[in-house]
Amino acid sequence: MESTIARRLIDLNRAFYQSFAASFAETRARVQPGARRLLARIGSQTSVADFGCGNGNAAGFLAEHSFRGVYLGLDLSDALLDFARARRLPFPARFLAADLLAPGWDQSLADHSFDVILLFAVVHHLPGRDARAAFLRGCRRLLLPGGTLFLSTWQFPRSEKLRARVVPWEDAGFVEADVDAGDYLLDWRREGRGLRYVHVVDEAERRALADESGFTETEAFASDGEGGRLADYAVWM
Repeated sequence: MESTIARRLIDLNRAFYQSFAASFAETRARVQPGARRLLARIGSQTSVADFGCGNGNAAGFLAEHSFRGVYLGLDLSDALLDFARARRLPFPARFLAADLLAPGWDQSLADHSFDVILLFAVVHHLPGRDARAAFLRGCRRLLLPGGTLFLSTWQFPRSEKLRARVVPWEDAGFVEADVDAGDYLLDWRREGRGLRYVHVVDEAERRALADESGFTETEAFASDGEGGRLADYAVWM
């Protein structure tokens, strides 16, 4: 994918999450079952980086489950971060705006290292196969030896209702040739109409990304939503 197209897709998603932050946050009032399953494993004194933290749902769950470690949340949307920053948490927490595909994005965190990195509903919003791999290598550099990455990717095609949300690329000023296989444009119909870029990360790509970025996948399962299978989760070491 050309870098100019990737940047336009990132800007499309940034605009969506800025414009629809309130209505989106309403639909994410609770942590998804698959995420709860993994978050429950995090020790009380762990250092956690939550990339794509959104409105801080994961931090809220940790607060309710005796977490007293160190937490850093990063997200593209200042509007969603405002919701996260409004949370009253019983542990040190910072919520920062960050473009996770900007060159050298991880260098700003070079003095930090983490026991756990959370990537819930993040990778499928990163356009371009090479860019996804580069981002994950950056995550690898920020993990302590023996650290763990918890990952989820949206599998919306498993829902007939969500498949109906796919719209032509022309609706956002793109053409089919601009994007990669597995890329989709989805509309949003709550308090107005919005458009989002989504890439469907299948099992083969997920495992290949783990290998290329220096991880070993130790566990994978489906969870959430319709039929308990609208997201794939994985544990990488």
